[in-house]
This record gives sequence, structure tokens and C-alpha cells, in this order.
Amino acid sequence: MQAGEDIARRLQNRDHQAWSELYEEYFPKVYRYVVLRVGNRTEAEDLAEQVFLKALESISSFKWRGVPVPAWLFRIAHNQVVDYWRNTKSKGFLPLDEDLVQDDADPQKEAEMSSDIQGVKGAMGQLTKAQRDVIELRFGGELSTAEVAKALGKSEGAVKVLQHNALVALRKKLGGTEQT
Repeated sequence: MQAGEDIARRLQNRDHQAWSELYEEYFPKVYRYVVLRVGNRTEAEDLAEQVFLKALESISSFKWRGVPVPAWLFRIAHNQVVDYWRNTKSKGFLPLDEDLVQDDADPQKEAEMSSDIQGVKGAMGQLTKAQRDVIELRFGGELSTAEVAKALGKSEGAVKVLQHNALVALRKKLGGTEQT
């Protein structure tokens, strides 16, 4: 899918084919980004759906300023996640991810996976916010460096430096060897 002014115009004109292409290509990426941020598959599905609903509702106010539609879409996703955490914290509970509970699960594998996940979460928590954002968009959202740069309002060079520094820091924190 092209990400330029033409697709924005098609979306604003409620072109069903354009919306379908956007959804098919970017829903899995938005979902992965959101699930990384909220840690719950069911909630992430709902939030990812809400991202596309918000996009549909607000496309008429989208102004082409050189920022591609996917970057705008991930900005909406970021805002949905922020709202989710704000609301979840005010209710004082964290949701249980029922998809992670399986009858045929191997307890040892589950414990090892849980330990690995906690290690990665802990290491990610020690990164700067900018580094976390880059890693989540690059690997969770599967965006290109250029798309991440547009989404975050940074240069591609800055995104590359943030990504490199974040990966080096993660390797150190997770006990891997540093390769530069």
C-alpha cells in the first residue's frame, strides 16, 4: 500500500478498497505494537480495532503534511494505549490474559517463558522512553526506519541511533554479547 497523499485522499473519500487495504496491511502491525504495550491479547485486539475506528472517524480532519498515513495510524495507537493505561490504573486492576492459560501447558516451559518475558520487560523498562518507542514500533509494529521516524517526528538517523543504542543496552541487560 502506498503511504502518500494519494492514499490519504482515497481514505478521506471513503474508498472501501483503500480502507480494506489499510486494514489488511496494518491491523497485524498495530495489534503487535499494542499487545507489546498492554501485555494482554484480548485487550490488544479491542484496542487495535478502536484504532481503526478512530481513524475512520477522524480521517476527514487528516491534513497531509508529509506524514504518511501509517505514521498517523500508529500515533492513534499510541494514544489509545495511553488512554488504556490511564483508565486501567484508575480502576486499580490489571486484566488477566486468558489466552496465556492453557489446559495442556507444560509448567516448566511456561515458567521458563514467563521468566524470559519478565527479563525482557525488565530490560525494556530500563531503556529511555525514546528507545522503547523505537523498539516497539520497529519490532512490534514492524515499521521501517522511515515510518518510525515519521511517527515519532524524528530523523531517520536519530531513529537508527536510538535503535542501535537500545539493542546494545538490551544485549547487556539480558546477558548477551555486544556486537557493534
